[in-house]
Amino acid sequence: MRLVQTPLIKVAVRTAGSAGPAVVLVHGNLSSSIFWHSTMAALSGEFRCLAPDLRGYGNTEPLPVRARTGMDDMAGDVLAAIDEFGIERFHLIGHSMGGGVAMKMLLRRPEALDSVALVDPISPFGYSGTADERGTLCFADGAGAGAGAVHGDFVAKLSAKDRGLDGVTSPRRVMEQLYFKPPFVPAAMEELLDSVLSTRIGDEWYPGNSVATRNWPGFAPGDTGVVNAMSGRYFNASAITEIQPKPAVLWLRGADDAIISDRSALDAANQGALGNIPGWPGMQRCPPQPMLRQTRSVLAAYARRGGEVAERVIPDCGHTPFIEKPEEFLRLLTEFLRANPPARG
Repeated sequence: MRLVQTPLIKVAVRTAGSAGPAVVLVHGNLSSSIFWHSTMAALSGEFRCLAPDLRGYGNTEPLPVRARTGMDDMAGDVLAAIDEFGIERFHLIGHSMGGGVAMKMLLRRPEALDSVALVDPISPFGYSGTADERGTLCFADGAGAGAGAVHGDFVAKLSAKDRGLDGVTSPRRVMEQLYFKPPFVPAAMEELLDSVLSTRIGDEWYPGNSVATRNWPGFAPGDTGVVNAMSGRYFNASAITEIQPKPAVLWLRGADDAIISDRSALDAANQGALGNIPGWPGMQRCPPQPMLRQTRSVLAAYARRGGEVAERVIPDCGHTPFIEKPEEFLRLLTEFLRANPPARG
């Protein structure tokens, strides 16, 4: 692990391998670069791997996350850290929220990317609060998304660094039920739990602040914190369809992902449709976010405008295929990386 001082922020970067094309791996929410440890080890014989901790996670300097600019700021942090290593071109891999950061990096610096792999990424229209394939907000204030959707007991247990199994809101239980497809439990569970518990908690980090609204279900994204920054109110990366050049994109996901889905377990609208949150206004006003259909629609437009796109689905797998199904994941990923070698200057 190396702590890199950029003009704005100190970024902790995990490295593996010293030769070959560069690969930058961006972790998701409630995790850190530790999640990429085994993947980096497997790739390091052929590729030079770098995995930063995003702000508010792991060992990176915990500068505040602002809702309006948070995902852009994280993209800027990663690019600045890569610059400090003197790397001009690289393959980019983003998981979950890190897929959203990767999309923002693609918007900022497409000419530097040899390829982009989006692993169970958030939708190009953010996480929760949108109704259709165009990313239309259910409510203008983004109601139903943001920090208010996060269970208070879960936040309290994160803050207390609870490692137990008491209740469905314990971090360990949440990981077992949502990060992976049950009954899978990774051999490195304790190390991964350490990573989750390293998340900086508070209004400026995870989950952020929330505001009351008259719109269902009574909360809307506030102006600080990472969950608000991911919300459909503030995050939109659909303009990737317009960028030039267009590096090849691999969309790689687990077939049974409970977090990123057209019926996500964490989407308030889906919980309303299931009858778990009272007062749901119905499918016309507030349908479950079609996360997969949104991503497929944007990537189809990317392909129509000249980009190369591949979608691969790993069966019997949840939200974290590089840990649950590492052999299949690495096979698909390395085939893609080798098919898109660095462009010669």
